[in-house]
Amino acid sequence: MMRRLLILCLSIRAAAGLVANLAGGTKVGRVSAGPIDISSMGCGTWSWGNKLLWDYDPSQDEEIFRGYRAIRDAGVTIFDTADSYGTLELNGRAEILLGQFERRYQEEKAGKSNGFDLGGILGNAASNKNKQQVATKFAPYPWRITRGSLVQAARESLKRLEQDKLCVAQMHWSTANYQPFQEGALWEGIADVYEAGFCEAVGFSNYGPLQLQKVSDRMKEREVPVAIAQVQYSLMTARNNEIQDACDYAGCRLISYSPLCLGLLTGKYDVDNLPRPGNPRRQLFRELLPGAQPLLGTLKAVAKEVNKTPSQVAINWAIQKGTVPIPGARNLQQAEENLGAVGWSLSRAAVEELDVASAGVQKKMIENVFQTK
Repeated sequence: MMRRLLILCLSIRAAAGLVANLAGGTKVGRVSAGPIDISSMGCGTWSWGNKLLWDYDPSQDEEIFRGYRAIRDAGVTIFDTADSYGTLELNGRAEILLGQFERRYQEEKAGKSNGFDLGGILGNAASNKNKQQVATKFAPYPWRITRGSLVQAARESLKRLEQDKLCVAQMHWSTANYQPFQEGALWEGIADVYEAGFCEAVGFSNYGPLQLQKVSDRMKEREVPVAIAQVQYSLMTARNNEIQDACDYAGCRLISYSPLCLGLLTGKYDVDNLPRPGNPRRQLFRELLPGAQPLLGTLKAVAKEVNKTPSQVAINWAIQKGTVPIPGARNLQQAEENLGAVGWSLSRAAVEELDVASAGVQKKMIENVFQTK
């Protein structure tokens, strides 16, 4: 009897692996982030609804969904978004799309499982690991001066998502640089969001090492788990180990946003091929590209050596640094490009070569204006 049970268990395990492979669900791994597990690469949704930088139009939604489907099939679960994503009348658009896309994705999966459903027989373990995880950020608008305003912001985000609970509720930035009196209420408010049952953990964006340690101390006092901290992190940013040390102190995972430096590291642009006139990236790239040529040359050489693209190498470099990169994807091609960054690892020598080239960049990417020390 025990022998039969063992054989059955091994068969089910093998079948589970087969199902996962067929669905592409084993490609992206899992890492710890405070008290939770998240996918080792995520997806940023800044461009979903952003007309100024990314030329968004609602007619693009179907193509965005095709990209979304591909990364979900590959095992990406963590999606970074914000209540401020989307320009003007499209404010909150990214959250709306995340909710719509996930419902459609689950409906499609249910439709494909007509008849014999091996996934259902194998239980819910695999589906739980592949559950969408929304990490939304709340902007510390000047009128959000009470702790209750953060709880209300969480309610509004959940309404746009049409969901009951966030994976991570994040502060979008710190007000310490310009309105420090507001900071205390925001910290208490984000903790209240957790205590109200609206999220599994909290996170902090654009907090530097010192400010992250301070806020993590307060969260510990209130017994609120910190899952993630995120900063702009790429081969074009000036970074040392201080932010990683602060994450270790807080017991959270570092999220690297803009790992492709707004597209500069894709190899698509040069001084004769810039973003369209009127796009703020045009002038920025015009200033950055001349001093970045040695880095871009190294990036292309490493990419050729490992048979990958510059984008894939840049994202994998961020992974090798222990971060979870969250590149954006606005179509299927970009999604597939991003997925090519996982399932393999740069050698230590290649990482060091890129580190040296990164350190030699004459003009680094500008810091987020809200980034604190």
